[in-house]
Amino acid sequence: MEKLTGLRHLFMTIFLHNFATFMVIPAITDVTMAALCPGRDECSVAIYISGFQQAIIGLGSLVMMPLVGNLSDKYGRKALLTVPMILTVIPLAILAYSRSRSFFYAYCVFKILTAMFCEGSVHCLALAYVADNVPEGRRASVFGILSGVGSCAFVCGTLSTRFLSTASTFQVSAAMAMLSAVYMRIFLPESTVNNNLSTPIISEGKLDAIANPDEESHKKMQMFKTMPSIEDMLALLKSSLTFSQATIVSFFSNLADVGLHASLLYYLKARFHFSKNQFADLMVITGVAGTISQLLLMPILAPALGEERLLSIGLFFNCAHIIFYSIAWSFWVPYAAAVFSLFFVFSQPCIRSIVSKQVGPCEQGKAQGFISGIGSFAHVASPLVFSPLTALFLSDGAPFYFPGFSIMCVGFASMIAFVQSLMIRAVPPISPISSQRVGNCNYMEA
Repeated sequence: MEKLTGLRHLFMTIFLHNFATFMVIPAITDVTMAALCPGRDECSVAIYISGFQQAIIGLGSLVMMPLVGNLSDKYGRKALLTVPMILTVIPLAILAYSRSRSFFYAYCVFKILTAMFCEGSVHCLALAYVADNVPEGRRASVFGILSGVGSCAFVCGTLSTRFLSTASTFQVSAAMAMLSAVYMRIFLPESTVNNNLSTPIISEGKLDAIANPDEESHKKMQMFKTMPSIEDMLALLKSSLTFSQATIVSFFSNLADVGLHASLLYYLKARFHFSKNQFADLMVITGVAGTISQLLLMPILAPALGEERLLSIGLFFNCAHIIFYSIAWSFWVPYAAAVFSLFFVFSQPCIRSIVSKQVGPCEQGKAQGFISGIGSFAHVASPLVFSPLTALFLSDGAPFYFPGFSIMCVGFASMIAFVQSLMIRAVPPISPISSQRVGNCNYMEA
């Protein structure tokens, strides 16, 4: 309990950051439609641009996530957290100033450039921070609490959007993003491994570079040698069958989640004429159910059932709720499907916990970064597949009338993840890679 109390500043940091990023989600669809297709409820251009944006961000994240995770093993979690939390402010500030077409295009450009580094990196580093400070037997529960904090921020953010104007939504979001970065820098203690203090990237040792250029050059070479390579990634995959299976589950689960996120709001707007307020109501239901589940149910169920069973339960309900969305026959069906988040929120914390047990303490950042990179690859593939399907079946030129066909296909991707999760068996935690380097676990000085 003492270590969990010591994570309170991390939880507050994640809450503030997620509050800022989540509160704009109900409003961004209306902003996009107003900028590109004013006065319309269906717009293929908006769907394609959103899909293109997601694909490019995913491509950048695919490269950056393993690098961020690996560098955090060397330089510390706090130093690497600083960069994405500051960059997140830029696109939010643009739409806080104006939401005209020209500013919307500027937002898209800066969103792509910043999200290549920011998308998923805060969550990835937070997971590595937890793994540094929590023993293996309790990680699933604490990962669930971390996700519950994110869900709580999701609820508070989307609920506040319900009562704010669109302009005020982005202004508050930008202010909260800045506050989260300041809070993190002031209050969050650096994570340590083996009781060794980490050294920040920007340290007093930089001043010695002028007097000792050869030593500084040697340190830079050491840094590049520690960056993840293809061999490192393959070694992680080969480290255990469980890690490989979790990777497959992570890919198809993220493929489904990204596909649903890219398609659902445009589908609901075209099908039932939803707007910002209805999107916010739907997300509040999802967030409240998810928060209750992760903060109350998961700490009880994870030790009793094990992460492997809980993962399968979460993926089953995820598949079910996506299919309900796809066949929604009335406006109330999406609200009913959202209640399924009581159970489908189990999946991501369980995947992360299973992965964290397959590597040693010196490899946590690399492993979590690798899984985040797999998720980023899904961010590339999913929009390329599901955005054209969504645009086609919401248009007048659809081959047959089934507005939710693309979302049904998303459900099939989730079903593949569910089937694969059934094959994962509980095994003792192993760390063949890190066991060879357990004595080399200190953070590097830059």
